[in-house]
Amino acid sequence: MTDIPVYQNFINGEFAPTPKNTIDVHNPANGNLLSRVPESETGEVEHAIAAAKAAQTGWAAKPAIERAGYLRKIATKIRENADELAKVITLEQGKILSLARVEVDFTADYLDYMAEWARRIEGEIITSDRVGENIFLFRKPVGVVAGILPWNFPFFLIARKMAPALITGNTIVIKPSEETPNNCFEFTKLVAETDLPPGVFNVVCGSGAQVGSTLTSHAGIDLISFTGSVETGARIMAAAAPNITKLNLELGGKAPAIVLADADIDLAVTAIKNSRVINSGQVCNCAERVYVDASVADQFIDKITKAMAMTTYGDPIARPDVDMGPLVNRIGLDKVAAMVETARAAGGTITTGGKIAELGQGFHYQPTVIADCRSDMEIMRKEVFGAVLPIQVVSGLDEAITCANASEYGLTSSIFTKNLSFALQAVNQLNFGETYVNRENFEAMQGYHAGVRKSGIGGADGKHGLYEYTHTHVAYIQT
Repeated sequence: MTDIPVYQNFINGEFAPTPKNTIDVHNPANGNLLSRVPESETGEVEHAIAAAKAAQTGWAAKPAIERAGYLRKIATKIRENADELAKVITLEQGKILSLARVEVDFTADYLDYMAEWARRIEGEIITSDRVGENIFLFRKPVGVVAGILPWNFPFFLIARKMAPALITGNTIVIKPSEETPNNCFEFTKLVAETDLPPGVFNVVCGSGAQVGSTLTSHAGIDLISFTGSVETGARIMAAAAPNITKLNLELGGKAPAIVLADADIDLAVTAIKNSRVINSGQVCNCAERVYVDASVADQFIDKITKAMAMTTYGDPIARPDVDMGPLVNRIGLDKVAAMVETARAAGGTITTGGKIAELGQGFHYQPTVIADCRSDMEIMRKEVFGAVLPIQVVSGLDEAITCANASEYGLTSSIFTKNLSFALQAVNQLNFGETYVNRENFEAMQGYHAGVRKSGIGGADGKHGLYEYTHTHVAYIQT
C-alpha cells in the first residue's frame, strides 16, 4: 500500500513538526485519499503571525529590486516542476490537466510580472499652498498580510496574494483551502529551496472555523486578502471589524452574457460555452446567465445546446482528453443538482443535461442548458458554480442591461455584437467591474480584477491591485 503523505505547516522558514490533528484530502474524481494536512491549532497560527511580524521590518528595508529577485527565483523553480505541479492540482481539485498546466505557467508569469514592478512603485509630489513647503506622498507596506485561498484556482491565488504583498515590502501568512491544500505545500517546498528570509512567507493549514477565524480576528494582521463566498466574506468583515483591519475581498459573481440580434452567433456560442465549462463551471468570473435577443434566440439556444451536449467529462487523470472534470465535493454537486431541479419546477426547460452523471464514482454533473428562464428565478440570481447555463429571452439591449444589472453581484459581464455603439452602451451602463466584448471571460494580469456590490471590496492585478497592499504616508516639509 502506498504511504499517504502528511504535509507540514511552514513557519519562520522551517517546516513544523508532524501535525497532531489532520484533515484528509481526497480526489474528487474518484474519492481516493491523497494526503493528510494539518488542522492547525490557534498557537500555530499565532506563531506564524509573530514570525511574519518579526520579519516584516527587515524585509521592507530591502530595496524592492532585491525583493523582486526572490520572486523570480520562485518562478524559475515553478517552471522547472510544472508538470508535477499540474498533476497535483488536477488530482486534488479536479480540473483537466491542460488547464492545470495553464494555471501553473500563469502563476510563474505572474510572479515575474509583479517582480517587474520593483522599479515602478511610485509616490507623488503634491503642490503646496505655502511658500517653501513640499508635500510628498509615499506608498508604504501595510505590514503582515493574511492570504486566505479558494479551492478553484488554488495555485495561482498563492501568487496573486503573495507576489504583490512581498514586492511592496509586506510579509504574508497563507491559509490554503482544506479542499485543495496539497499544491500549496508543493509550492512551499519550492520556496524553502530558495534563500527567502525566514518569516517572509508562512503557510498554516486548517479549517476556516479554526485557522481562518484566528487570522481574521488577530490584531497582528494588517490586511486580509480573501477569495471565496459572500457568506464567508461577510463573516471575515465581522471578525476584522474590532481591529479595523484592511480588507481585500473577491466574493463571487453571476456574470451576464448578452447576445444581440447582430451578434456572430457561432462566436458567441463558442465563447460562452468555453467560459461556462472551464473548471467545470467553478469560476467566479465565467458566464453564469445569458440574455439573448428574441430574434436570434432559437438559433442561439439550438447551437449552445448542441455545443454543451458535446462536452466530454470524467476523471481528468484517467481520461486526459475530457473537456471538464468533477465538481470539487459532494456539497457542490448537491447544490448544483438542487438548483437545476428548482429551475425545472419554476418552468425552466432543460435542453441538455440536467442530471448527476452516472460514472460510478466522483462528483460529476452533466453540462446543462436551461431555456425559458425568467429574472425572478433562483437560477438567474444565485451563483451556480457548475456547468449549468440558464437562458432568458429579451427584446433588445435596454432590457438585457436592465436584467443584467438587477443582481446582488457585479464582478464580470460580456456582450456579443458587431455594433460598436451597442458595445459602448453596454460598457457605459453595465454595473460590473469588467465587461468582455466578443470574447470569453478571462482577465489579464496587467488589468484590474475587481467587482462591485456583493462581488467584493478592492481588487487584484496590475498597478491598482499592487497598490492594494500599500498605505499612503504624506510628508509636509517646510523649508
